[in-house]
Amino acid sequence: MEAKRDTKSVGDASEAMMISVLVRMGFLVSIPFGENHRYDLVAEMDGLLKRIQVKTGRLRKGVVLFNCCSTHGHRGHPSRPYTENEIDYYGVFCPELGSAYLVPVTAVRSTTVGSLRVRPTTNGQVKHLFWGSTYEIMAPGFGSVGLPAALGVLPQASELPL
Repeated sequence: MEAKRDTKSVGDASEAMMISVLVRMGFLVSIPFGENHRYDLVAEMDGLLKRIQVKTGRLRKGVVLFNCCSTHGHRGHPSRPYTENEIDYYGVFCPELGSAYLVPVTAVRSTTVGSLRVRPTTNGQVKHLFWGSTYEIMAPGFGSVGLPAALGVLPQASELPL
């Protein structure tokens, strides 16, 4: 019998990584009280507050995929997409790559699954690709050994298009 995935622990680990990266970049990070919010974090820099919904990315064929909706089907509720009235950014952490992305909700075309291309296509396509590098705030290399010295070269919060 296959073990059930502990999605809560996976999500908690992604939130912890996103908090770490944002704090290192100079953001003040707040966590809303309780579990019934559409966003997981609030990041503040220079008086601007931004709501961030953290998602765990999954690497599939050169693309980091992440859910763009809340999924509570196991509780008898339908999936519900996030809107720009509820969140400002998806904070995506991909454990396989050790990379983090801050993606504006308005930049995501899908209401179910977002995609960030991290490797060239195998068919040579170059147009209409949604490159992860555009939104990357932590480069690969995190792994399981702790934050690398490379984190010192992260862009500062004031350099991001918030």
